[in-house]
Amino acid sequence: MKLSPLYGHGIACGFPSPADDHKEAALSLDEHLISKPAATFMARANGDSMMGLGIFDKDLLIVDRSLTPAHGDVVVVALDGQLTCKVLDQQQGRLLSANDDYAPIPIWEGQELIVEGVVKASVRYHRPR
Repeated sequence: MKLSPLYGHGIACGFPSPADDHKEAALSLDEHLISKPAATFMARANGDSMMGLGIFDKDLLIVDRSLTPAHGDVVVVALDGQLTCKVLDQQQGRLLSANDDYAPIPIWEGQELIVEGVVKASVRYHRPR
């Protein structure tokens, strides 16, 4: 998806100012967010368990299946067939929320855990649809 040119010194959030002399190349969100299109999918966040990391209900998650999950990564997993987005705690063998209202989820031996991918980014909508 190609958008209008990226401005090198940011966009003022006050009074608009023409800055054509500061234009850079066109900005592509695909180039910034998706490095391997065939291994990337998008999903909608549901709930408030990840709000401590800035992931809120209805945010769009960009998930990369090609990345090897590491300790501390935000991941989308299927735990016993249920999809969830959590922080991977490999040291303690559990999944963590980013909201103190939710307890850690231990990963027991014999449970089916499939890491669907690592969350690379999230997109928040500021205007209701």
